[in-house]
Amino acid sequence: MGIKGTEVTKEAADVVLADDNFSSIERAVEQGRTIYDNLRKSILFMLPTNGGEALVIVAAILAGFALPMSPLQILWVNMVISVTLAFALAYEPAEEGIMARAPREPGRPILDGVFLWRVIFVSALIGGAALTVFLTQMDAGVPLEEARTLTVNVIVLAQVFYLINVKSLTGSSLKPSVLFNNRVVWICIALLVPLQLVFVYAPFMHAWFGSTPLGWEAWALCGAIGLAVMVAVEIEKVVLRRVVSR
Repeated sequence: MGIKGTEVTKEAADVVLADDNFSSIERAVEQGRTIYDNLRKSILFMLPTNGGEALVIVAAILAGFALPMSPLQILWVNMVISVTLAFALAYEPAEEGIMARAPREPGRPILDGVFLWRVIFVSALIGGAALTVFLTQMDAGVPLEEARTLTVNVIVLAQVFYLINVKSLTGSSLKPSVLFNNRVVWICIALLVPLQLVFVYAPFMHAWFGSTPLGWEAWALCGAIGLAVMVAVEIEKVVLRRVVSR
């Protein structure tokens, strides 16, 4: 006890209750589990998005065609877009039923086999979609700058929609109680929109990053791909829940 306890007992104790209230232990456990979940969510968001980019670049190098994104465009996605979106996950509230879980084993890895599978699955979805769009544009005779700009936008919007998936690690992220429980997510998405519009339409960004303006059809395509990624991950969650329950 931090108030009634003596200095000797506090020095010998493993845990000191500063307010002498045993319910503080429950609140501390809940807070600890929430922080642990949010750490996993951040990792589960960053790894697949970076994995998708790596898949695109490695495939281009091995196949010997032009890089779908320039080094500066990769830097833009990693340092501006991904960081902006991942920041919101630090403010995620506790998930439903978080205190009903069994205690976690101390040696359990942060990313287990199920989440490693999701990293591979989402990386393949984002990277495959971006690579397909780039090759299709190049086959159609679209200039390299335009094809690269479209590829960047595919990855960016896929990240935006995937951010919604990560709000719940195993449950559905489309329930209103989950979808709207963290306004910081929507603030970060709102901040991302003008940043990406500047990337696409500002002349100085064209000179710096090699981007070029896109029409509404390109934006519609990127949005459709991002939505498809979100739906695919939600379906994957349903399948995994059934497999794990069995």
